[in-house]
Formats: sequence, C-alpha cells, structure tokens
Amino acid sequence: MQHKPLYPISMLSLAISTALLMNSVHLRAQDAAASEQAQQKAVEVISVTGSRILRRGETEGSPIQTIERSEMDIKGAMSIGEILQQLPSVGASLNDNGSAGTSHGTASINLRNLGENRSLILVNGNRWVNGAGSRGFRDFVDLNTIPYAIIERVEVLQDGATAIYGADAIAGVVNIHTVKDYDGAQLKAYAGQTSKQDRETVNLDLKLGRDWGKHNLFFAASYSDQKPILTQDRALTAIPLNGLSLGTAEGLFREANLAQVLNFPIPAQGITRAPGSDGNNLASWRPATTNDRFNRYHDNYVVGPNERLSLYGQALFQLPDTAVFQDTRLRVELLHNKRESDQQFSAVIPTVTGARGFVIVNDPRVNPFGVEFSGNDFSLNNFFVDNGLRRNIQEVKTSRAGLGIEGFLPGDWRWDMFASVAKNEGTFTSANQLHLDKLALGMRACGTAGLTADVSDLLVGCVPVNMFNPLTADMVRYINFTGEDRNQTQQQHLRFNLSNAVAELPAGDLLLAAGAEYRKEKGTDTPDSVINAAPRVNRYQTTSSAPRTGTVGEYDLSEAYLELNIPLLAAQPLAEYLELNLASRYSNYSTFGNTTNSKVGVLYRPVSDLMLRATWAEGFRAPSILELYEGERASFAPVNDPCAANSSLPGCAGVPASYTQTDANVPITIGGNNQLTPETSENISTGLVYTPAWLSGFSLTMDWYNIKIDNTISTFGTQNLIDLCAFTGRNCNVISRAGSGEILNVVDGPVNLNRTEVSGIDTVIRYNLDTAIGRWDFSTSVSKLNKFAESSTLADGSELTTDKKGFAGVREAYPKWRGNFTTQWRKDNLSAAYNLRYIGDTTETFANQPRSIGSMVYHNLSAGYKFEQGLSLRAGINNLFDKQPPTSLVNVNINFDQQTYNAVGRFYYLQLTYDF
Repeated sequence: MQHKPLYPISMLSLAISTALLMNSVHLRAQDAAASEQAQQKAVEVISVTGSRILRRGETEGSPIQTIERSEMDIKGAMSIGEILQQLPSVGASLNDNGSAGTSHGTASINLRNLGENRSLILVNGNRWVNGAGSRGFRDFVDLNTIPYAIIERVEVLQDGATAIYGADAIAGVVNIHTVKDYDGAQLKAYAGQTSKQDRETVNLDLKLGRDWGKHNLFFAASYSDQKPILTQDRALTAIPLNGLSLGTAEGLFREANLAQVLNFPIPAQGITRAPGSDGNNLASWRPATTNDRFNRYHDNYVVGPNERLSLYGQALFQLPDTAVFQDTRLRVELLHNKRESDQQFSAVIPTVTGARGFVIVNDPRVNPFGVEFSGNDFSLNNFFVDNGLRRNIQEVKTSRAGLGIEGFLPGDWRWDMFASVAKNEGTFTSANQLHLDKLALGMRACGTAGLTADVSDLLVGCVPVNMFNPLTADMVRYINFTGEDRNQTQQQHLRFNLSNAVAELPAGDLLLAAGAEYRKEKGTDTPDSVINAAPRVNRYQTTSSAPRTGTVGEYDLSEAYLELNIPLLAAQPLAEYLELNLASRYSNYSTFGNTTNSKVGVLYRPVSDLMLRATWAEGFRAPSILELYEGERASFAPVNDPCAANSSLPGCAGVPASYTQTDANVPITIGGNNQLTPETSENISTGLVYTPAWLSGFSLTMDWYNIKIDNTISTFGTQNLIDLCAFTGRNCNVISRAGSGEILNVVDGPVNLNRTEVSGIDTVIRYNLDTAIGRWDFSTSVSKLNKFAESSTLADGSELTTDKKGFAGVREAYPKWRGNFTTQWRKDNLSAAYNLRYIGDTTETFANQPRSIGSMVYHNLSAGYKFEQGLSLRAGINNLFDKQPPTSLVNVNINFDQQTYNAVGRFYYLQLTYDF
C-alpha cells in the first residue's frame, strides 16, 4: 500500500535548485591541474559520522563527540555500554542493575532521554541487529552483543540523521569503529572487585593481526565474567523502603471453619505457625498479626551477573587494479558472541484459593485439620522457600557475517558496498517456578475425583503435597517447574555508496554522495508451551509464570539518498569559509509505504579560529516489529460506553439510538497494532567550534538543539480509547461493533497520539598541552536540559503537556545538568588519569508531595606504567568515595533508580597488557 510522502513539500528541492544554478554559472572546465589532482589518491580522505561524503580534511558540520580507545581504557569499563551511558547527553539506560528491572542482561543507550529505539547504533557505518533474550525480542540494539575488545573509537552524533542513515536516528547516532589493519599481538588481563569484596570481575582479551603484503588478517577473542551483588550487601537495598511483605515463610492460612477446629478466633490475616514447628500438630498454629512480615527481596540481585564470550575475525584483501576498478579493498567480517545473564528473585508466592479451583482434601498426608478445604473462602499464601529462589536466565548468541568492498572508479569516483546477515538467538529460562496443576493435584493427594480433563500425564510421579509443613525433596521435585522461551531477531542489510567531487566552484569542490540501501528485519518469539497451556486441575493458570502469546513479524525497506556539500564562499573578508550541506532520503517500507526526509546544514567560518554551524532536519521512526505485531492475547476490561448514552456523538456513527450497554466488561485484544504510522520529527541545532590560534591545543564546542516528535507511539488504555473515539471521532478503527451497537472488540495496543519536545545545550571543552613535567589532556563535557515536554492526549481529545525537566520517576530521571571532567597526564612510561562524573539533582513526587533527590558526584582515579619488552600495568579506583545512589521512594523494593545510578560502590581494578 502506497502513502503520500510524510513530507510532500521538501526544503531540499529548493536548495538543490539553487545549488545547481550556482553551478551552471561558476562551473569551469577541468584543466590539466584539476585532472592531475583527481588522480592523486594519496590525498587522505576522511569519513565523518553524520555524512556519507568523504572530505579532504576533517570539517565537522554536526555536533560529534569522539571517544578514543585511550580514553576508554582509563575508565576500567568492561563494555561499550558502560562508557556510553556516562555521557552527559545520555539519559536513563538499561544495564545490569536489579532483578525487577527490564534489562535482562541488555545494555542500551538513551540519547537525549528519547528512548533506546530512537537512538541509532552503527558499527563502521553499518546497521547492527536488534537484541533478543528477554521475554521476547528487542526493538533496539543490545550493546552487549558488540565485543568491547575490537572497538577502536566511537563517534556520537548528537543530531538528527534520518536523511543520512535512515530511521531510528531521531535522537542521534552512535557509530562504533572497529580495529583495522592491525599488525601485532596483544594479550590483556583484567581483574577487579568492590571494596566490599563482591562484583568480582575478570576479563581476558587476545588480539592477533598480521600483514601479508597489502593484505591483513585480524582475530580477536574476549572473555569476561562479572559476579552479582545481593540486596542485603548494600545498606540502601537491604530492606524495601515501602515495607516488608505481610506473611511468613511458613505461610498464612485463612478459612472460616478453622475457628471451630482450633478453638480460637481467626483474624483477617489468618493463621501461621512458629518457624521449625510441626504443622501436623495443631498446637503449632497461632493467629497471624500485622507484625508477621517477610523480606521477599533478601537474596535478590541489586546488580546481576553477566558472562560474555566473543570471537571476531576480519580479513582485508587488496585486489589487483584493473582499467575500471582501482585501489580496491575487500573486507570480510565474522562474529560470534555469547552472553549469559540472570536475575534472582524470592521464591514463588502462589496464592492457593478455592476460587481458583484448588482443593485440599481431608487426607492426613496433605491436611492436618481433619476437614476438606474447597470453598471460595479459603486462602493459603506461602513463600515457597523450599522450592528455591526463582531465577530468570538469558543466553543470547549473536552471529554476523559481513562482506565489504571499496575502491575507486575512473574519474576519481569513490565507491563502497557492504552486505551483512546477522542473527540474535535468545533463550529465556524461568527456573524454580511452580507447576500449579501438579501442585493442585498433589494437594488432592493425587486423586482425580471431580476432574473433567485428562490428567494422566500429571499423575506420573505424583506426590501428595502438604503445604502446612516444609516441603520434602520429593514434593519439590514433583511441583518444581522450569520454563523456556525462545526468541530471535534477524537482519539482512545491503548498501551501496558513491562519492566524488562533481564540480569545481570558486570556493572549492562541490562534493556529492549518493547511494541505495536495502534492509530486512524479522523477529520471532515462542513462549513456553506448558506455561501457555490451559489449566486442567486448577482454574487459574498452569504454572506460576504468566502465560502470553508469541510474536512473529517482519518488514523490509528500500532506500535511496543524495547528499551535497556546496562551498559558497572561501578566503573572503569575514568569510573564511561558507558551506551548504544538503541531504535527502527516500524510504519505502513494506509496512506503511514511503516517506522522504531531508536535512539542510550550514557551516560558516567568519575567521579561521571560529566555526558556526546550524542544521535543520526531518526525521522519522518506523513502528517496530514489536509495536506492530506483538503477540495478542484476549482479555476483558470494564468500560462505560458513551455511545449508549448519546449515539449522536462524533464517534458513534452507525450506533442505533436504541442501543444500551448490557455488560460493563467488553472484549479487548492486547498486543501490537498493525495500523500504526511512523513517528515524525523536526530537529534544529545551532552551534559553534572555537579553536583559537593564540592558545594551541584548546577547543570549545557549544551546541543548542531542539527536537519535536509528532505521532509519538504510546499506550492509551481501553476506556480512554473508547472515550476518544466517541467524543472526537479519532482512532475509532480500533473498535469493532455489532449492528446493535454492542462493542465486539477493542484493540488496546500502542497508538500514535502523543507529542514530545526536548531541547538543551551541550558544551565540550578540550585542552592539550606539553610541559616540562609531561603531557596534559583536559576534557570537560556538560549537558543542560532546557525542556523535556510530553503532550498526552486526554480522553476528550484535549492535550495535557508536562515538562519532566528536573523530575524523576520510576527508573528514569531528567536532571537539568549532567557533566564529565577528565584529565590525563603522561610522562615517559608513566601515566595517570582522573575523571569526575556529575548527575544533577531532581525532584520526585511521592504521596502527592515533591521530594528532592540530591546531585551525585563520582570520582575515578587510575595510573599506569609501561615496562620494557611490551608489558604495561594500569591500576584504578572507580567511585573513590564509595558513593551510593540517592534514595528514591517511587522506585519501590529496590529503593533507587536503577537506570540512572548503580549501587556497585568503590571498585578496584588491575589491568595487565602485553604486546608481543
């Protein structure tokens, strides 16, 4: 299905026309000198993130922050995610924190606080496959699937780049550059732990490279293992601030007839027994009180374990020159990465009630009270400590093969092509759950009286289960359940680029880049069949794991782009250089149609020391496979249908005037929404780069940005959807009605309704100098958030706009200020580094009252020494003053914002590197 372009009137068309007019006036025939210049391929060309054009000399027309490998090594990090998440322009992101979070071992980056799926991750300018291994797959890149050992540098483009790189680049682009032309061998060993002797970490990296003439072979292997931190090992997380759970390890039992059996009144909390007592002895039971509390978060992970193994191979071949193809290089990449992570929770807390179809028969093997319990008024809640702590375990395997080729064609045309296939395969294991049907059968003493379904398979190995005493090993063996979900993401990617100086203007060469791209994305999620099976003994669900339906979806797209750099002025008074940058990309998606997105940039040097830049860009984000096709599940929701009271409302067309709502609960379908349309954005940025000639080694960059997103994809709620349709006529396509007016179904999935606007200022200052006592490198990066406004559609069609700047919520914070300061010193074989990280204060709302969360400052130190014969040593301390996260009352149970801070504390590490 074809749609009109989302931006039918493009500013680019006018700009290109102007450029071509200038070209027709000023274009001069290439003379002999120009021809000679075109043949000099020894001149260095540089590709800068944010442009596909190769420049002769680096000129950054967009705000880019570069992180070199030397800067990464002084931080003692084990993954690129740890490095990127410390950037001031990055908001709350997924990491290894917590068991109750949504990370499941994934590391993400959230540029501009706009979400992981609005930040584009590239590796050498190419797309990377989305993550897997959660309860389903991801719609963004898992940074833990990119081996840290092969990374040479990272460029972070803090600007919209849809016209250059396609969808998902609304907030910016992270381009990770890997090692190239490596000749040598290196072994690196790393070990570290906290000052509390936990979070033990080891890492081993091996790099081997060899030049054979003009060819190069490179291999890298890496292994890392990070141990967990338990909640009780940090004062902040030892006890939930929202209070301990009502209950005991021995369980709470409620039933009206118990008063006659035990000869004492049964309180609302029920009865319990003393620890270690015999539940078969009725004298062991006593009335429970509100003081009977259980810390179900003891032995949870506050920081989870993560183990990774990666293998990477790369071959570069210089091909023979021909009459057409010159200086051609072939590149082959192969990757295998394996990650294992897990989260640990309290033991299962099943609620066994008569209302859920559970029966405790009158059999002394399972029931000491001498009466059967089967009515709706009995309830038994146990913390099943004998069944073991629950663990969610992820195993994710990433495989990727890439083939690239680049070179020159006649006329100095630079071309490159890259193709890749990649897959993430994830298993999600839910260990130490309960098979509730087996539990229900065990409490029936394995009797089948009254059951209508075939339970012959459940009878195999059946053991009577007595929940009023500690479980025996046989009981645990029978009712224990481990589920396994499987999911995967797949990507096929092919792109082609062509670049050259196509004309000589008075101010310089008119540079052009053009290309085409094809990409196919696929995701599948297959939940455990037992978890999803209908219960046969109880009426609740088959296991203690929540059932859900799977997901299968895919889409493909074809794209073409054009980019121009047009020099307008050069070597003029107050116009050292003036350049116009234009780009436009046409994209055709199999899911929603086509769209055209453009970008206009201006680069101006009034004098050689000062560069001014500005960009305007259109952007979009196509709905992800999850948002479109996430597995549906049927449910019911209580609603009040406005059309029953007034069928003349705008969204009630076709509803008879006689219609009355007979049932408050209406059928709903929860899942993806295949009628979603893309999010669209407008990005504006202006900035300056100051590099004074009078202060060698100094640079200052400052950039202001404003990003507006329309049609933001979000969830809305069944009643809100019905009201919105009825009162405004909007989004009525998700509601199905019978001819009588009765609601047959409401698709309650993600919808395009909201708007988001974010603006701020980024400043980076660098100063490098050589002194008699050594080389000093200083770097300061500061981000100020001026606005983070979300406009939400209300049920009556009106909008409510909330500015989240300076506020904090559940697993997210929006401080006005974030910053980093780093200084490095080197003298002969000695080096040292100091890093300061600042997270500004925020305010959270708890019990309708504002509550201040103070700012945080982390201090990190490291020092190194290079011995003779290739051996070097580096030691460091991260979080020197052992700062713990600020307390948060809205982040219940864990007591802090897991995606903004971490509870690791002071961490020591030692790193040995041997080059041989």
